[in-house]
Amino acid sequence: MASLDRYILRQCFGVMIFVTAALSAAIWLAQSLRLIDLIVNRGLSIEVFLYLALLILPRFLDIVLPIGVFIAVLFTFNRLTAESELVVMRSVGLSHIALAKPVLILAGIAFLVLMSLSAYFLPASNRAFKDLHFEIRNRFVSSLLLTIYIRGRDEQGEVVGLLINDSREPHRPVTILAERGVFANTPAGSRIVMVNGNRQQFDPETRKLSLLTFDRYTLDLDSLHDAPVVRFREPQERFLDELFFPSAEADPVLRLGLTIEAHQRILIPLSAFSFALIPLACLLPGEFNRRGQLKRALLAIVVAFLFELLDIGVNDLASRSAAAIPLMYATDLLPFILGLGILFRGNIRFGFQGPRVAAVNTP
Repeated sequence: MASLDRYILRQCFGVMIFVTAALSAAIWLAQSLRLIDLIVNRGLSIEVFLYLALLILPRFLDIVLPIGVFIAVLFTFNRLTAESELVVMRSVGLSHIALAKPVLILAGIAFLVLMSLSAYFLPASNRAFKDLHFEIRNRFVSSLLLTIYIRGRDEQGEVVGLLINDSREPHRPVTILAERGVFANTPAGSRIVMVNGNRQQFDPETRKLSLLTFDRYTLDLDSLHDAPVVRFREPQERFLDELFFPSAEADPVLRLGLTIEAHQRILIPLSAFSFALIPLACLLPGEFNRRGQLKRALLAIVVAFLFELLDIGVNDLASRSAAAIPLMYATDLLPFILGLGILFRGNIRFGFQGPRVAAVNTP
């Protein structure tokens, strides 16, 4: 790779990393705040909260990285023009395609990252997030039938003065009294360990009360699980082979949804090339202006915005009919193909003219 190529690539790559990290952090923070209720209402530990927040990060990278490529190319080439570096590069004979080479390398790097996300990291993280979130949401579905009263908590973190009313079996309610106790998370699940108390169970049929005095008693909170073990896997949680080759028993609507998701997993990485070529096609051709290229930069932003709107519309159309799937590829690759065509045929004029030779008419 030539030194100029490395220079442009380094500039673009640095801006892409910065923009992607900044946008991802902002979106990640906003979305992570939605998980706060799991800490407040479900007693979620900070470690599990951070793990859940980390699992949602790949889905933001999948959206933000193509935008980071677009902003990086737009910012870098606009700066190169404003500081007259692009003029020097053009004066040594670099064509539009030569200047686009490091940009295509940058898009290739983004493509590989996005493809790894689409093929493995995105479905794996979505699956892990949905499984854990599902478990947390349904862990205490039956806890409405289990009421726990606590008088207080001591300096060691133990609770004192426990009264537990267990109505999971309506015909045989249980009341547990204990002097002290502690909530514990074990490899086998959540537990309440109590000491110095008694367990009272009333049988309404025999009208008898059974009393059990204990020095140590453990209540298994995992017994509160009443959610089904098997959970339906959404398209975002499935790997590419599951999307392209669903089970024969899947209904047509589900098969179409899986097919659309599979093609989108491929098209999102390919869109990095389109987002990289849009600013180049708007900035490089045309006349050089020392006062900047604000109009061309705004044109690139508008084109990218319209491209994204068209892509959303085509995806919505494809979700209703599989016949529109080829149109998805045409829409995503159209800016890349048009951008290459403009770069091949475009020409930069630097805004000055060479000395003209006056025509002399001889009689």
